[in-house]
Amino acid sequence: MKRKTLVFFALALITGLIGFSGISFTGIKLLRVMCLIFADLMIVSLMAKALFPDNPKLKHQRVEKD
Repeated sequence: MKRKTLVFFALALITGLIGFSGISFTGIKLLRVMCLIFADLMIVSLMAKALFPDNPKLKHQRVEKD
């Protein structure tokens, strides 16, 4: 999800420009809903990047059971 932030931004921008530009056709409501969904997914992925950064310094250690 963190890697797809730019994809969600581009999709939200494209669908927003088409959906909210004033053009009237059959699928305009679907484009507006898709714009909102992509914008929400972009915000979620930005929050995931901010809250859970990739830290290469962390090392995984095995836990030994007694």
